[in-house]
Amino acid sequence: MVLPVHRHGCRGKVIDGDTDVMMVYSQTICHAAINGVIPQENGILQSDFATRETAQSPAYDPGSQPSVATAAPSSSSPPSSSSSASAFCPVVPARGAVVERQPRMLNFCVEYRSTNVDVVLEESSSVGEIKQILETELHVPVSKMQLKGWKTGDVTDSTVLRSLHLPKNNSLYVLTPDIAPTATTSQSGTLQESLNQNFLLVISHHEAQRDYSLNFPGSKTIQEVKRNIYDLTNIPVRHQQWEGWPATARDDSMTLAVAGISFPCHRLTVCRRTSPAHTQEQSEECTDVHMVSDSEGDDFEDASEFGVDEGEIFGMGTSASRKSPMMPENAENEGDALLHFTAEFSSRYGECHPVFFIGSLEAAFQETFYGKARDRKPLAIYLHQDDSVLTNVFCSQMLCAESIVSYLSQNFITWAWDMTKEANRARLLTMCTRHFGSVVAQTIRTYKTDQFPLLLIIMGKRSSNEVLNVIQGNTTVDELMMRLMAAMEIFTAQQQEDIRDEDEREARELVKREQDEAYRVSLEADRAKREAQEREMAEQVRLEQIRKEQEDEREAIRLSLEQALPPEPEEEGSEPISKLRIRTPSGEFLVRRFQGSCKLQVLFDFVASKGFPWEEFKLLTTFPRRNVTQLDPTWSLVEAKLFPQETLFLEAKE
Repeated sequence: MVLPVHRHGCRGKVIDGDTDVMMVYSQTICHAAINGVIPQENGILQSDFATRETAQSPAYDPGSQPSVATAAPSSSSPPSSSSSASAFCPVVPARGAVVERQPRMLNFCVEYRSTNVDVVLEESSSVGEIKQILETELHVPVSKMQLKGWKTGDVTDSTVLRSLHLPKNNSLYVLTPDIAPTATTSQSGTLQESLNQNFLLVISHHEAQRDYSLNFPGSKTIQEVKRNIYDLTNIPVRHQQWEGWPATARDDSMTLAVAGISFPCHRLTVCRRTSPAHTQEQSEECTDVHMVSDSEGDDFEDASEFGVDEGEIFGMGTSASRKSPMMPENAENEGDALLHFTAEFSSRYGECHPVFFIGSLEAAFQETFYGKARDRKPLAIYLHQDDSVLTNVFCSQMLCAESIVSYLSQNFITWAWDMTKEANRARLLTMCTRHFGSVVAQTIRTYKTDQFPLLLIIMGKRSSNEVLNVIQGNTTVDELMMRLMAAMEIFTAQQQEDIRDEDEREARELVKREQDEAYRVSLEADRAKREAQEREMAEQVRLEQIRKEQEDEREAIRLSLEQALPPEPEEEGSEPISKLRIRTPSGEFLVRRFQGSCKLQVLFDFVASKGFPWEEFKLLTTFPRRNVTQLDPTWSLVEAKLFPQETLFLEAKE
């Protein structure tokens, strides 16, 4: 099913019909933002953002990079609104230039029963505009529609989305308690939808004064929930005493989807069942806690979305949560200490928190500053202090805010350390002295306990490391976000310069590597050519040696045959004489007399002694044409009819 995507809202929207009031309000926010970014106390590095005169100051955008937005002043605006300070304008555009700021768009996935609607709006829109779109798509009147899932508590139809500091992607759901489900919605379909939903069970362990926030799918049974609680509390299922289950949850084999618990969050209380008297006393205490849960259910949902510690909301857990220190005092290495810190931080403040780098500070530096320039990130060092009254609020409301967690995860490498124990404090100061120098270590020493926690923003610059900002615990989410964004701006400018230097260096190295490779290939080609020539010469020498040996052998055979020939008979002898004329392939004639009784073999030896061995040449008669070399060598010349004279010719065998 493809659902429509709507885009509503505009940058120049007038709220409550008063443009002047909106402009003055925007100026006030921008002046406050500048005062928040530029620290008033002595710090490592002051922000150098100058106050610029512009026609309109851009609104604060927590989910995107800062940008410059200027416009020509309106003739209808009063003189008092003609100038304003921008916290994100380190560079002033040229005279007469108009730089438009792209509006930030927010995506909402709204769930209503079995229907999902995707809505895209500018952050300058209001909550009421979302409801108007949903009224068109869902055919549900705005007056009967409750839009849930916001990360803040007080949200009305006139609330501007920008003021909620929302991330780019958001999930909401619509409740219509005054509208009954339609007849087309089957009971089996509703049950299947409930089985696929996730229920958040906030279970208070009475004796330990600790809350557990557990997510269970609707298909889980009550019995499985109780078994999981046994793993956490060490209370066997048969000894568990519960408060908060609805009356419809009569059987432990029932699933959470059909048990009647509240969605998306339901609060329960568990304690150990002991003696009857003690059980009654515990039951009364558990009932009190359950009553508090029912009366403050809405507050709890809102607070948990901000990351507020549940123990604070219900007046418990401050002392209990600190029974276990954030970091052991004598950890063997920094990695083990950070593992313990992360586990304890998650236990206190929930799973929504920055991803802490697990490893030594030196390893974090290597990861941050010594990789490729495009992959580098600034380093955020969080210094925790349990003895400070600001720590709990800073962690739960600022550091664990969804926008801060998302921004830190995307743009920073976050490393943490606990300063509560004196041994850990001294260990950190030693590490800071080694990596930053004594000035930074002395600066950390000057901060008092009630000024903690601290967030140090560090950037690698050339061959050194520079502390851009030190953020103290007495801050707000908006101020924290603005300081992080300001530090990120400075880092990005330095990173672009480093990228250019690195690209130039890599280009030079590439040219050098190409030249070296070309030289190596040339040497290889020369060596291969030289080796080929040497092999060719060696082969020629070998063939010449073989040819010479063959010629020597043939010459030896020829001489041997020549010496073995009988002497040529006299022409006037008493024996019959056969005179033979033999024509060679070159046209010359060999003439010799043989006795008629002489064997053909003698004729063959004579021809071979002249350099024409009968293995390579054949001896033919002219007419009739006969191949004499095929005759029996023991025949006499007379028997071979080569008497008294004959003309023969030599022909090379094929």
